[in-house]
Amino acid sequence: MSSKQKHTKLIRDKAYELGFMFCGISKAGYLEDEATSLEEYLKQNRNGKMEYLENYFDKRLDPTLLVEGAKSVVSLALNYYPEVKQPGNTYKISKYAYGVDYHYVVKDKLKELFQFIQDEIGEVNGRLFTDSAPVLEKAWATKSGIGWRGKNNLTIHPKVGSFFFLAELIIDLELEYDGPIKDYCGTCTKCIDACPTGALEPYKIDASKCISYLTIELKDAMIPNQFHNQLEDWMFGCDICQDVCPWNKFSKPHHEPAFLPNEHLFKLNAEDWEELTEEVYQEIFRKSPVKRAKYSGLMRNIETLKEAKKNRKN
Repeated sequence: MSSKQKHTKLIRDKAYELGFMFCGISKAGYLEDEATSLEEYLKQNRNGKMEYLENYFDKRLDPTLLVEGAKSVVSLALNYYPEVKQPGNTYKISKYAYGVDYHYVVKDKLKELFQFIQDEIGEVNGRLFTDSAPVLEKAWATKSGIGWRGKNNLTIHPKVGSFFFLAELIIDLELEYDGPIKDYCGTCTKCIDACPTGALEPYKIDASKCISYLTIELKDAMIPNQFHNQLEDWMFGCDICQDVCPWNKFSKPHHEPAFLPNEHLFKLNAEDWEELTEEVYQEIFRKSPVKRAKYSGLMRNIETLKEAKKNRKN
């Protein structure tokens, strides 16, 4: 077994031991195909008010600008599909936000994996990322065969669907590289047809229309009026394009204790949410991704949903 094969096996085995569902590896290099699509995305203002996506354009496309001498991008996937879901008679939050913020959970696992690499292999330079730096995660996941880029712009694997987080280690160690897998979306357009705001086109998304963007990233005092009747009771995030995807019938419940929901989360009905105090909010969402919206943002969303529901009755 060559050193490349040995090192690759060591890293994969440790990744699976840490609970990652997939580990795919790509050769670090400039993402030429993604450059045009990213430029078009930004020119058409499909990033909405997420101006930070306009920063570090070159770094997003070239991992060697993030890690000097980078040779490999190790892409990882961590399952978050829940065994139990919110009841249907209440305002909804996206499944990824049921438990502890994934940034903490994934980053701790990445740190352990990187330390293991340094302990077992020697001096390896690198950086770890999970949705918090200029890295095109889905592009690297596609290149490494973790899944294909679906028409809903999410990474889909034929055996488990799309309910998983992505993360990366960019390192200056040469490894054995994987390749992409086939796109199995075919003629299906269920995600596009189901999106209430029309945010999706095949393999394209207008984030400024996405319910997740409107309820999380948009910090304005009000959600634009044209979307009020299209939020479908989502108060934080949205899972519609995943819930309707036929590949997610293969999703399996995760085994990560940190992603289990707070005991109070599923007990609140719509009226309880409308009367939510900041004290209760802080208790339920202590280490949750929902903190990204802040109490004021969540209540803005709930008030919007409440008003839309009232208008529909009148």
